[in-house]
Amino acid sequence: MNLLFVFLDGVGLGSGDPHINPLAGAHMPALQELLGGERLLLAAAPLDSPRASLRALDTCLGIAGLPQSATGQAALLTGQNVPAALGYHYGPKPNPAVAAYIQNGNLFNHLHKAGRHAAFINAYPPGYFQGIQSGRRLYSAIPLAAVSAGLPLLTQDDLHAGRAISADFTAQGWRQHLNQPDTPVLSPFQAGERLAALAAQSDFTLFEYWLSDYAGHHQDMPAATSLLETFDQVLAGLLASWDDQAGLILITSDHGNLEDLGTRRHTANPVPALLIGAPHLRQRFVSNLHDLTGIAPAILAAFSES
Repeated sequence: MNLLFVFLDGVGLGSGDPHINPLAGAHMPALQELLGGERLLLAAAPLDSPRASLRALDTCLGIAGLPQSATGQAALLTGQNVPAALGYHYGPKPNPAVAAYIQNGNLFNHLHKAGRHAAFINAYPPGYFQGIQSGRRLYSAIPLAAVSAGLPLLTQDDLHAGRAISADFTAQGWRQHLNQPDTPVLSPFQAGERLAALAAQSDFTLFEYWLSDYAGHHQDMPAATSLLETFDQVLAGLLASWDDQAGLILITSDHGNLEDLGTRRHTANPVPALLIGAPHLRQRFVSNLHDLTGIAPAILAAFSES
């Protein structure tokens, strides 16, 4: 079985008010068809359609305050209630206490120990590695999990060779913002096709998309809407290339943000757990999903049963 985990930072399940929630107004035909005509809103969950299942996941985990990226992602990656263990939500980057939970056991090294091949397919530009090596930049939770499990972070060369995906899916940002004019650019649909092709090469594949959280913090409705419509085209390419009988696509998040542009802050809204694949694979996976801590055990159980 193949499992592709598409992580969307800062995307919660919100209201149907298009004045504050771009998910209520953006043109997203691929996602709506997947959800039987519904939009990705709190009112839509729980939902089961011929190809997808949607559940709402609690992100607060019993701790007061707004959920944050480091502890939320640590819960996703480890299956442990990291905010409850520490007594607080923390982010955006892991502090030493959060980092210890990630480094002491996460999806990547658990799957490796089980004899499964895991891949993290984000490409990082040269400046990122320079920042890490100089100490000016800290790993966020997901790359920290990868490197602590012995996985190399993918580079500009990997992106050019088609072995990786850029953080914006298409790599247009590498040309526009990173001064890399020779970077090959994909259409969003082609990026979805590449996601499927790369996922077919490993048992478990993770891709991290963080621009959604940035858009939420900036409260920019046109930018957020454009971002979501691009993601929908990526999803269309992914769905066109995916064999539902061969595995699962999981799309989820760490906390709310983008779904309420009425605030710059994170929200306490639940986040979606969207599963795409054959009904029997989805049903087992979602049977015990209630909050962020259920994701890692469900992934490990899916591989133990396959």
